[in-house]
Amino acid sequence: MGKVVLVTGVARQLGGRYVRRLQRDPDVDRVIGVDAVPPEHHLGGAEFLRADIRHPAIAKVLAETGVDTVVHMDIHGTPLGSRGSRSSVKETNVIGTMQLLGACQKAPHVKRLVVKSSTSVYGSAPRDPAVFTETTGAKSLPSGGFAKDVMEVEGYVRGFARRRPDVAVCVLRFANILGPCADSPLAEYFSLPVLPTVLGYDPRLQFVHEEDAIEALRLATAEPRRSTLNSGTFNIAGDGVLVLSQCSRRLGRPTLPLLLPTVTWAGSMLRSLGITDFSPEQIRMLTHGRVVRTTQMRETLGFDPAYTTAETFAEFVRSRGPGLLPPESVSRTVDRLAALLPAASAQTQ
Repeated sequence: MGKVVLVTGVARQLGGRYVRRLQRDPDVDRVIGVDAVPPEHHLGGAEFLRADIRHPAIAKVLAETGVDTVVHMDIHGTPLGSRGSRSSVKETNVIGTMQLLGACQKAPHVKRLVVKSSTSVYGSAPRDPAVFTETTGAKSLPSGGFAKDVMEVEGYVRGFARRRPDVAVCVLRFANILGPCADSPLAEYFSLPVLPTVLGYDPRLQFVHEEDAIEALRLATAEPRRSTLNSGTFNIAGDGVLVLSQCSRRLGRPTLPLLLPTVTWAGSMLRSLGITDFSPEQIRMLTHGRVVRTTQMRETLGFDPAYTTAETFAEFVRSRGPGLLPPESVSRTVDRLAALLPAASAQTQ
């Protein structure tokens, strides 16, 4: 008998694509997708069970299906489509995780747990280190939002791992996931015709391609390969970094530098109009940035992403189409301005 894998959050695009990919794995015998709403995309030959992980009924699902591997992907920062609210998302992230872990604890046949987490757990603050490792704590604890949800979720996962030492637990902290099908708040931000930015800041950003995210999840679900270990906590990101100004040039979208209070006000307006979820934590990331080290991802997990950060962003740019300005013209203009600044500075001295 092969693995029986249960995947939460399959109504979202990434969850659906992961389920379809998992079915091609010869070691997987049965895949069960779970979500509170039916997916609008096909799940291939996987079974779909409509169940809300916030309710204790999820324990019955695990008991009746004989699941040995649980992949928890239902951890997100925004509602699915137009359904739900920030409070319902928080309930799914935190309460849903508690209920799912409680069900896993009571299910003796569960032997592996994979959790899709986020590098948001490190936060974004002015005193942050240049590069975060898996053991680096946040300098400024988040007071709310998705980052706080992720911190609470990982705390519950660590508690579960102590109570069930026989279960192999793998936590994957993904950098911002981008690609042709990306539906995250950051993807919505990059799709704006003009990008509001914080005056005086040019944050460093990392991305991971959707295909790489799926492959990392699949690797964490399988039995560890020779000389690797897929239990523990791992940062997942593509090689290299991009600064926000580089992203805007490659998109062909002009930036609108604003003072921080004005950006916060603009974010509230965009959020209230339903244009994009420009949350305070996203503003902090677009101010201070966030970069993580991926040594453990390569040396311990044995995963090498197919796309670098720059290649991931290039794929995203191609899927979004041209911006208001040709990227080549934007790059030339910025280069000219950069060349003029030293000259102007020398003349004033």
